[in-house]
Amino acid sequence: MRKEKIGLRILLLVAGIFIISHGVALSIRSDLGTSPISSIPYVFNLILPKITVGTFAILMNSTLVLIQVIILKGKLGTAQLLQIPLLVLFGIFIDLNLYLTQPLVPDHYIWQLLTIILSCFVMAFGIFLELKADVGYLPGEGLTLVISETFQKNFGKIKVAIDSTIVATAVICVLLFHGRLEGVREGTVIAAIFVGAIVQLYRKRISFVDRLLATSKSMEFVAEPYMTTDNFVITISRQYGSGGHAVGERIARKLGVAFYDSKLIDLTAVASGFTPEYVEKHEQKLPNGLLYKLYNQNYAYVNEATPPNDKLFMVQTRVIRDIAASESCVIVGRAANFILKGHKNCFNVFVHADQEFRKKRVVHDYMLKPEDAEKVMERKDKERSSYNRHYTGREWDDLNVYDMTVETSLFGVEGTADMIIKAAKVRFSGRSGEEEC
Repeated sequence: MRKEKIGLRILLLVAGIFIISHGVALSIRSDLGTSPISSIPYVFNLILPKITVGTFAILMNSTLVLIQVIILKGKLGTAQLLQIPLLVLFGIFIDLNLYLTQPLVPDHYIWQLLTIILSCFVMAFGIFLELKADVGYLPGEGLTLVISETFQKNFGKIKVAIDSTIVATAVICVLLFHGRLEGVREGTVIAAIFVGAIVQLYRKRISFVDRLLATSKSMEFVAEPYMTTDNFVITISRQYGSGGHAVGERIARKLGVAFYDSKLIDLTAVASGFTPEYVEKHEQKLPNGLLYKLYNQNYAYVNEATPPNDKLFMVQTRVIRDIAASESCVIVGRAANFILKGHKNCFNVFVHADQEFRKKRVVHDYMLKPEDAEKVMERKDKERSSYNRHYTGREWDDLNVYDMTVETSLFGVEGTADMIIKAAKVRFSGRSGEEEC
């Protein structure tokens, strides 16, 4: 539990739970289904209307806490104890918000859709405040964390599995007792897909809460070792097939410094605990599958869990910064130019080439068929572009963020390496280009 400004954090947590429950109430009023975690309480209320949705929410969430205690072999930790008052508040707030939203009866499908979309934004904002408070979670996220940490399973996949199990249980129950599908509809799917994404959007765009919670200590900046070292680093970003690897290798050999490209895979594997095969498969790219995006969004619900790709990037960031602090070197790819921002002796280069030059290299170096080469080049460049945009917020091929850009199809690999070395020496000596001439 975070202890700085604890009173404000508790206030934010309670406000967050109230807003989440208001979102749940709005989704119920839409009559298009509610969020996955609230589907069982809603369906049970349809079966037994004399018992409120909030009461069923308290019972279900208490069950989730009990499951956590069973998994932890009877140990009731601080996290589980905190969930008990929170789940009671959540149930009370659901009933209160259902009472407050009684006049809301959307009488057209478009209005129903708008109501469910509004509920997603409201729930997401409540979750955002809960995360910023950083003093506790509701039992749904608590159970996911316990299972993930106890059995070393992927948090996102566990969250999807738990939500799917709850929704499936709700569907079975309503069909058994009502004979028709109610309470779980398209609104449930919309909430499952979009709430996590909206939370991520709030975390990127809303900063006033951080300013409220900021302490003087958190505002202090301490330069890391890689920023103060006298070592120099040349980073090479490159189009696929442009010869960036070969250029970097020649620069390192001519300067007598270390060269890092594929070697970073093994170093990242050791530091992260992932296998080298996993690192090689997932570095410098973002998975595009819908299922991946769905479970990856679930990491937005907690602070303690980190998506595997984000963990990989953070570990590789530390590896690259440690290398830069300990020795002069040449580093190819991995957004190193961004990672080493603040390094006083870092020279960032973008290597590119025309289509034919790249195509010939790809066919020759990677044994691809000529008809497949262009598709592979396009795919690889898109992967690098989306990876850089996601982790740096900058366009990978924006030439304004580099100290130098060189076209290898004009100067060749050897000539490009020599040009970069000459330019880097001018940069590191502190002289201007005019002085060098």
